[in-house]
Amino acid sequence: MNRLQLGVPGQIMPPADAAVRFAQRSEADGYDAVWWPDHLMGWHADTMWTPDLTPLATVQANPHTYFDPMIMMGVVGSQTQRIKVGVVVTDLIRRNPAMAAATALTLDHVTRGRAIIGLGSGEKLNVTPYGMNFDKPVAKLSEGIDVMRLLWEADGPVDYRGRFHTLEKAVLGLQPYGDTPPEIWTAAHGPRMLSLTGTKADGWLPTKMTAPDYGKALTTIQQAAQDADRDPGGITPGMLGYILMGPDQETVRRLTEAPLVRALCVLLPSQVFRDLGVEPPLDAGSGFHDFIPTTIPREESLRIIDAIPPEVVRHYAFCGTPEQVAEELHEYREAGLEHLVMWNITAFGDPSLARWSFQAMAELKKLVGS
Repeated sequence: MNRLQLGVPGQIMPPADAAVRFAQRSEADGYDAVWWPDHLMGWHADTMWTPDLTPLATVQANPHTYFDPMIMMGVVGSQTQRIKVGVVVTDLIRRNPAMAAATALTLDHVTRGRAIIGLGSGEKLNVTPYGMNFDKPVAKLSEGIDVMRLLWEADGPVDYRGRFHTLEKAVLGLQPYGDTPPEIWTAAHGPRMLSLTGTKADGWLPTKMTAPDYGKALTTIQQAAQDADRDPGGITPGMLGYILMGPDQETVRRLTEAPLVRALCVLLPSQVFRDLGVEPPLDAGSGFHDFIPTTIPREESLRIIDAIPPEVVRHYAFCGTPEQVAEELHEYREAGLEHLVMWNITAFGDPSLARWSFQAMAELKKLVGS
Protein backbone atom coordinates (compact mmCIF):
# COMPACT_ATOMS: atom_id res chain seq x y z
CA MET A 1 0.00 0.00 0.00
CA ASN A 2 1.35 3.40 -0.99
CA ARG A 3 1.93 6.10 1.61
CA LEU A 4 -1.20 8.17 2.16
CA GLN A 5 -0.57 11.70 0.92
CA LEU A 6 -1.85 14.36 3.31
CA GLY A 7 -3.05 17.86 2.56
CA VAL A 8 -3.96 20.65 4.97
CA PRO A 9 -6.21 23.71 4.59
CA GLY A 10 -4.51 26.98 3.83
CA GLN A 11 -5.25 30.03 5.93
CA ILE A 12 -8.32 31.73 4.47
CA MET A 13 -8.27 35.15 6.15
CA PRO A 14 -5.83 37.93 7.11
CA PRO A 15 -3.05 38.36 7.85
CA ALA A 16 -1.74 37.06 4.53
CA ASP A 17 1.85 36.72 5.74
CA ALA A 18 0.64 34.28 8.39
CA ALA A 19 -0.82 32.14 5.60
CA VAL A 20 2.61 32.00 3.99
CA ARG A 21 4.29 31.07 7.27
CA PHE A 22 1.72 28.34 7.91
CA ALA A 23 2.30 26.81 4.47
CA GLN A 24 6.07 26.96 4.92
CA ARG A 25 5.72 25.21 8.28
CA SER A 26 3.43 22.60 6.72
CA GLU A 27 6.05 21.97 4.06
CA ALA A 28 8.76 21.59 6.71
CA ASP A 29 6.50 19.19 8.63
CA GLY A 30 6.24 16.93 5.60
CA TYR A 31 2.69 17.58 4.40
CA ASP A 32 2.13 16.99 0.70
CA ALA A 33 -0.24 19.83 -0.19
CA VAL A 34 -2.00 22.91 1.11
CA TRP A 35 -5.52 23.62 -0.15
CA TRP A 36 -7.83 26.64 -0.20
CA PRO A 37 -11.62 26.66 -0.58
CA ASP A 38 -13.19 29.05 -3.09
CA HIS A 39 -16.03 30.90 -1.40
CA LEU A 40 -17.64 34.28 -1.75
CA MET A 41 -20.08 33.30 0.99
CA GLY A 42 -19.42 30.94 3.89
CA TRP A 43 -21.65 27.97 4.77
CA HIS A 44 -22.87 29.28 8.12
CA ALA A 45 -25.86 31.61 8.22
CA ASP A 46 -25.23 35.04 9.69
CA THR A 47 -28.02 34.33 12.18
CA MET A 48 -26.02 31.34 13.47
CA TRP A 49 -22.90 33.49 13.96
CA THR A 50 -23.79 34.72 17.42
CA PRO A 51 -21.94 34.41 20.75
CA ASP A 52 -24.58 32.16 22.26
CA LEU A 53 -23.97 29.58 19.49
CA THR A 54 -20.21 30.01 19.01
CA PRO A 55 -17.42 31.90 20.79
CA LEU A 56 -15.95 32.52 17.31
CA ALA A 57 -18.52 35.28 16.84
CA THR A 58 -16.72 37.39 19.46
CA VAL A 59 -13.42 37.37 17.52
CA GLN A 60 -14.53 37.13 13.88
CA ALA A 61 -17.08 39.59 12.54
CA ASN A 62 -18.82 37.23 10.12
CA PRO A 63 -18.61 33.72 8.61
CA HIS A 64 -17.88 34.94 5.08
CA THR A 65 -14.21 35.99 5.25
CA TYR A 66 -12.20 34.25 2.51
CA PHE A 67 -9.05 34.97 0.52
CA ASP A 68 -9.16 34.30 -3.22
CA PRO A 69 -7.62 30.81 -3.52
CA MET A 70 -5.86 31.34 -6.83
CA ILE A 71 -3.97 34.36 -5.53
CA MET A 72 -3.02 32.55 -2.33
CA MET A 73 -1.84 29.52 -4.33
CA GLY A 74 0.49 31.80 -6.27
CA VAL A 75 1.74 33.67 -3.21
CA VAL A 76 2.42 30.49 -1.23
CA GLY A 77 3.71 28.55 -4.23
CA SER A 78 6.28 31.24 -4.93
CA GLN A 79 7.60 31.04 -1.36
CA THR A 80 7.76 27.26 -0.93
CA GLN A 81 9.82 24.61 -2.66
CA ARG A 82 8.12 21.21 -2.57
CA ILE A 83 4.56 21.33 -1.24
CA LYS A 84 1.74 21.33 -3.76
CA VAL A 85 -0.94 24.02 -3.72
CA GLY A 86 -4.56 23.44 -4.68
CA VAL A 87 -8.07 24.84 -4.71
CA VAL A 88 -10.80 22.64 -3.24
CA VAL A 89 -12.75 23.54 -5.29
CA THR A 90 -13.61 26.30 -7.74
CA ASP A 91 -16.13 26.20 -10.58
CA LEU A 92 -16.46 27.24 -14.22
CA ILE A 93 -19.57 29.31 -13.67
CA ARG A 94 -17.90 32.17 -11.83
CA ARG A 95 -14.60 31.60 -13.63
CA ASN A 96 -14.79 31.69 -17.42
CA PRO A 97 -12.98 28.58 -18.74
CA ALA A 98 -10.57 30.61 -20.88
CA MET A 99 -9.60 32.76 -17.92
CA ALA A 100 -9.41 29.69 -15.68
CA ALA A 101 -7.07 28.08 -18.22
CA ALA A 102 -4.81 31.13 -18.25
CA THR A 103 -4.83 31.40 -14.44
CA ALA A 104 -3.98 27.71 -14.11
CA LEU A 105 -1.01 27.99 -16.48
CA THR A 106 0.23 31.09 -14.66
CA LEU A 107 0.04 29.21 -11.36
CA ASP A 108 1.82 26.31 -13.04
CA HIS A 109 4.80 28.60 -13.74
CA VAL A 110 4.74 30.46 -10.43
CA THR A 111 4.68 27.20 -8.47
CA ARG A 112 7.02 25.35 -10.87
CA GLY A 113 4.49 22.66 -11.63
CA ARG A 114 2.91 22.27 -8.17
CA ALA A 115 -0.59 23.68 -8.74
CA ILE A 116 -3.70 21.46 -8.63
CA ILE A 117 -6.93 22.88 -10.03
CA GLY A 118 -9.85 21.42 -8.13
CA LEU A 119 -13.14 21.89 -9.98
CA GLY A 120 -16.75 21.23 -9.05
CA SER A 121 -20.17 21.97 -10.45
CA GLY A 122 -20.50 24.88 -8.02
CA GLU A 123 -22.68 25.84 -5.07
CA LYS A 124 -25.75 27.98 -5.39
CA LEU A 125 -24.69 30.26 -2.52
CA ASN A 126 -21.60 31.37 -4.49
CA VAL A 127 -23.53 31.93 -7.71
CA THR A 128 -27.11 33.18 -7.57
CA PRO A 129 -26.66 35.93 -4.95
CA TYR A 130 -24.05 37.46 -7.28
CA GLY A 131 -26.24 37.59 -10.38
CA MET A 132 -25.05 34.43 -12.13
CA ASN A 133 -27.10 31.55 -13.50
CA PHE A 134 -26.91 28.20 -11.71
CA ASP A 135 -28.73 26.20 -14.40
CA LYS A 136 -27.07 23.03 -15.78
CA PRO A 137 -24.00 23.19 -13.50
CA VAL A 138 -22.62 19.73 -14.38
CA ALA A 139 -23.00 20.32 -18.11
CA LYS A 140 -21.26 23.69 -17.77
CA LEU A 141 -18.39 22.08 -15.88
CA SER A 142 -17.98 19.30 -18.45
CA GLU A 143 -17.91 21.71 -21.37
CA GLY A 144 -15.69 24.15 -19.50
CA ILE A 145 -13.04 21.48 -18.93
CA ASP A 146 -13.11 20.75 -22.67
CA VAL A 147 -12.49 24.44 -23.37
CA MET A 148 -9.61 24.60 -20.90
CA ARG A 149 -7.90 21.53 -22.33
CA LEU A 150 -8.48 22.69 -25.92
CA LEU A 151 -6.72 26.00 -25.19
CA TRP A 152 -3.90 24.23 -23.33
CA GLU A 153 -3.28 21.80 -26.16
CA ALA A 154 -3.85 23.99 -29.21
CA ASP A 155 -0.94 25.15 -31.34
CA GLY A 156 -2.43 28.40 -32.54
CA PRO A 157 -5.95 29.88 -32.74
CA VAL A 158 -8.92 27.51 -32.32
CA ASP A 159 -12.67 27.54 -32.88
CA TYR A 160 -15.23 25.87 -30.64
CA ARG A 161 -19.01 25.69 -30.73
CA GLY A 162 -20.55 24.40 -27.54
CA ARG A 163 -23.78 24.64 -25.64
CA PHE A 164 -22.48 27.35 -23.31
CA HIS A 165 -19.23 28.59 -24.85
CA THR A 166 -18.09 29.76 -28.27
CA LEU A 167 -14.49 30.32 -29.35
CA GLU A 168 -13.60 32.07 -32.59
CA LYS A 169 -9.92 32.08 -33.48
CA ALA A 170 -9.14 32.02 -29.75
CA VAL A 171 -5.56 31.51 -28.65
CA LEU A 172 -3.66 30.91 -25.43
CA GLY A 173 0.03 31.15 -26.20
CA LEU A 174 1.37 30.47 -22.71
CA GLN A 175 2.71 26.93 -22.48
CA PRO A 176 2.82 24.72 -19.36
CA TYR A 177 5.82 24.94 -17.06
CA GLY A 178 6.75 21.31 -17.73
CA ASP A 179 5.71 18.62 -20.16
CA THR A 180 2.08 18.49 -19.02
CA PRO A 181 -0.54 21.07 -18.03
CA PRO A 182 -1.74 21.47 -14.43
CA GLU A 183 -3.77 18.63 -12.99
CA ILE A 184 -7.54 18.96 -12.78
CA TRP A 185 -9.21 17.17 -9.85
CA THR A 186 -12.99 17.05 -9.62
CA ALA A 187 -15.34 17.02 -6.63
CA ALA A 188 -17.64 14.22 -7.75
CA HIS A 189 -20.39 12.24 -6.02
CA GLY A 190 -23.26 11.48 -8.39
CA PRO A 191 -23.10 9.21 -11.46
CA ARG A 192 -22.62 12.01 -14.02
CA MET A 193 -19.81 13.62 -12.06
CA LEU A 194 -18.10 10.27 -11.43
CA SER A 195 -18.19 9.54 -15.16
CA LEU A 196 -16.84 13.02 -15.90
CA THR A 197 -13.98 12.38 -13.47
CA GLY A 198 -13.03 9.18 -15.24
CA THR A 199 -13.13 10.71 -18.70
CA LYS A 200 -11.70 14.18 -18.10
CA ALA A 201 -9.95 14.57 -14.72
CA ASP A 202 -6.57 13.77 -13.19
CA GLY A 203 -7.82 13.36 -9.61
CA TRP A 204 -10.96 12.91 -7.51
CA LEU A 205 -11.92 15.05 -4.50
CA PRO A 206 -15.26 14.04 -2.97
CA THR A 207 -16.30 14.77 0.58
CA LYS A 208 -16.59 11.88 3.03
CA MET A 209 -18.80 8.92 2.26
CA THR A 210 -18.64 5.42 3.70
CA ALA A 211 -15.53 3.41 2.81
CA PRO A 212 -17.54 0.80 0.82
CA ASP A 213 -19.27 3.58 -1.12
CA TYR A 214 -15.90 5.20 -1.75
CA GLY A 215 -14.58 1.97 -3.24
CA LYS A 216 -17.66 1.54 -5.45
CA ALA A 217 -17.46 5.13 -6.70
CA LEU A 218 -13.75 4.75 -7.44
CA THR A 219 -14.51 1.62 -9.48
CA THR A 220 -17.07 3.64 -11.48
CA ILE A 221 -14.45 6.31 -12.17
CA GLN A 222 -11.84 3.77 -13.22
CA GLN A 223 -14.28 2.00 -15.53
CA ALA A 224 -15.22 5.32 -17.16
CA ALA A 225 -11.53 6.06 -17.67
CA GLN A 226 -10.94 2.66 -19.22
CA ASP A 227 -13.94 3.07 -21.53
CA ALA A 228 -12.47 6.40 -22.66
CA ASP A 229 -9.06 4.80 -23.37
CA ARG A 230 -7.50 6.62 -20.44
CA ASP A 231 -5.22 5.10 -17.81
CA PRO A 232 -7.33 4.57 -14.66
CA GLY A 233 -4.12 4.54 -12.62
CA GLY A 234 -3.42 8.10 -13.73
CA ILE A 235 -6.34 9.44 -11.68
CA THR A 236 -5.44 10.20 -8.05
CA PRO A 237 -8.17 9.04 -5.63
CA GLY A 238 -8.47 11.82 -3.06
CA MET A 239 -10.99 13.04 -0.51
CA LEU A 240 -11.81 16.15 1.48
CA GLY A 241 -12.29 14.87 5.01
CA TYR A 242 -13.59 16.97 7.87
CA ILE A 243 -11.70 16.05 11.04
CA LEU A 244 -13.34 16.50 14.46
CA MET A 245 -11.03 15.28 17.22
CA GLY A 246 -10.99 15.36 20.99
CA PRO A 247 -8.65 13.95 23.64
CA ASP A 248 -11.35 11.61 24.99
CA GLN A 249 -14.79 10.23 24.18
CA GLU A 250 -16.70 12.73 26.30
CA THR A 251 -15.05 15.65 24.51
CA VAL A 252 -15.79 14.10 21.11
CA ARG A 253 -19.43 13.62 22.11
CA ARG A 254 -19.64 17.28 23.13
CA LEU A 255 -18.05 18.39 19.86
CA THR A 256 -20.58 16.46 17.77
CA GLU A 257 -23.34 18.36 19.58
CA ALA A 258 -21.88 21.81 18.87
CA PRO A 259 -24.25 24.05 16.86
CA LEU A 260 -21.81 25.14 14.14
CA VAL A 261 -20.56 21.59 13.61
CA ARG A 262 -24.09 20.26 13.23
CA ALA A 263 -24.96 23.14 10.91
CA LEU A 264 -22.21 22.11 8.47
CA CYS A 265 -24.14 18.91 7.78
CA VAL A 266 -26.87 20.89 6.03
CA LEU A 267 -24.70 20.40 2.92
CA LEU A 268 -25.54 16.70 2.75
CA PRO A 269 -28.06 15.40 0.21
CA SER A 270 -31.50 14.67 1.62
CA GLN A 271 -31.09 10.98 0.83
CA VAL A 272 -28.12 10.73 3.19
CA PHE A 273 -30.30 11.94 6.05
CA ARG A 274 -33.00 9.45 5.13
CA ASP A 275 -30.46 6.61 4.95
CA LEU A 276 -29.46 7.53 8.52
CA GLY A 277 -33.08 7.49 9.65
CA VAL A 278 -33.23 11.29 10.01
CA GLU A 279 -35.72 13.67 8.44
CA PRO A 280 -33.79 16.05 6.10
CA PRO A 281 -33.53 19.60 7.48
CA LEU A 282 -34.26 21.12 4.06
CA ASP A 283 -37.24 20.47 1.81
CA ALA A 284 -35.05 20.54 -1.30
CA GLY A 285 -32.44 17.97 -2.30
CA SER A 286 -29.10 19.30 -1.08
CA GLY A 287 -27.53 22.19 0.77
CA PHE A 288 -24.98 22.52 -2.00
CA HIS A 289 -27.76 23.49 -4.39
CA ASP A 290 -30.39 25.04 -2.18
CA PHE A 291 -28.92 26.76 0.90
CA ILE A 292 -28.25 30.52 0.84
CA PRO A 293 -26.91 31.44 4.32
CA THR A 294 -27.54 35.18 4.11
CA THR A 295 -31.27 34.58 3.61
CA ILE A 296 -31.82 32.37 6.68
CA PRO A 297 -33.72 34.04 9.56
CA ARG A 298 -32.77 33.29 13.16
CA GLU A 299 -35.69 30.99 13.81
CA GLU A 300 -34.83 28.89 10.75
CA SER A 301 -31.18 28.72 11.78
CA LEU A 302 -32.14 27.29 15.15
CA ARG A 303 -34.56 24.85 13.53
CA ILE A 304 -31.86 23.56 11.12
CA ILE A 305 -29.38 23.03 13.94
CA ASP A 306 -31.94 21.20 16.06
CA ALA A 307 -32.88 19.01 13.07
CA ILE A 308 -29.35 17.62 12.69
CA PRO A 309 -28.48 15.08 15.40
CA PRO A 310 -24.90 14.15 16.36
CA GLU A 311 -25.05 10.83 14.47
CA VAL A 312 -25.19 12.81 11.22
CA VAL A 313 -22.01 14.64 12.26
CA ARG A 314 -20.31 11.28 12.84
CA HIS A 315 -21.28 10.26 9.31
CA TYR A 316 -20.08 13.51 7.72
CA ALA A 317 -16.81 13.93 9.61
CA PHE A 318 -14.03 11.72 10.95
CA CYS A 319 -14.79 11.93 14.66
CA GLY A 320 -12.78 10.60 17.59
CA THR A 321 -9.36 10.62 19.16
CA PRO A 322 -6.39 10.65 16.76
CA GLU A 323 -6.07 6.89 17.19
CA GLN A 324 -9.73 6.29 16.40
CA VAL A 325 -9.65 8.54 13.31
CA ALA A 326 -6.51 6.76 12.08
CA GLU A 327 -8.25 3.41 12.47
CA GLU A 328 -11.25 4.61 10.47
CA LEU A 329 -9.01 6.00 7.76
CA HIS A 330 -7.41 2.59 7.30
CA GLU A 331 -10.68 1.39 5.76
CA TYR A 332 -10.49 4.17 3.17
CA ARG A 333 -6.91 3.35 2.31
CA GLU A 334 -8.02 -0.22 1.72
CA ALA A 335 -10.76 1.16 -0.57
CA GLY A 336 -8.18 3.05 -2.66
CA LEU A 337 -7.76 6.48 -1.02
CA GLU A 338 -4.36 8.03 -1.85
CA HIS A 339 -4.67 11.73 -0.93
CA LEU A 340 -6.59 13.06 2.08
CA VAL A 341 -7.23 16.76 2.57
CA MET A 342 -7.53 16.89 6.37
CA TRP A 343 -9.95 19.75 7.13
CA ASN A 344 -9.82 20.38 10.85
CA ILE A 345 -13.22 21.63 12.11
CA THR A 346 -12.57 21.10 15.83
CA ALA A 347 -12.51 24.87 16.48
CA PHE A 348 -16.10 25.13 15.21
CA GLY A 349 -17.03 22.84 18.08
CA ASP A 350 -14.79 24.38 20.73
CA PRO A 351 -12.34 27.20 19.93
CA SER A 352 -10.44 26.50 23.17
CA LEU A 353 -9.31 23.20 21.61
CA ALA A 354 -7.78 24.89 18.55
CA ARG A 355 -4.18 24.69 19.78
CA TRP A 356 -4.63 21.12 21.00
CA SER A 357 -6.21 20.13 17.68
CA PHE A 358 -3.11 21.22 15.74
CA GLN A 359 -1.03 18.92 17.91
CA ALA A 360 -3.62 16.18 17.38
CA MET A 361 -3.39 16.66 13.60
CA ALA A 362 0.38 16.17 13.86
CA GLU A 363 -0.24 12.95 15.80
CA LEU A 364 -2.78 11.81 13.21
CA LYS A 365 -0.22 12.47 10.48
CA LYS A 366 2.26 10.16 12.22
CA LEU A 367 -0.38 7.46 12.47
CA VAL A 368 -1.63 7.51 8.87
CA GLY A 369 1.06 9.18 6.78
CA SER A 370 3.41 6.22 6.48
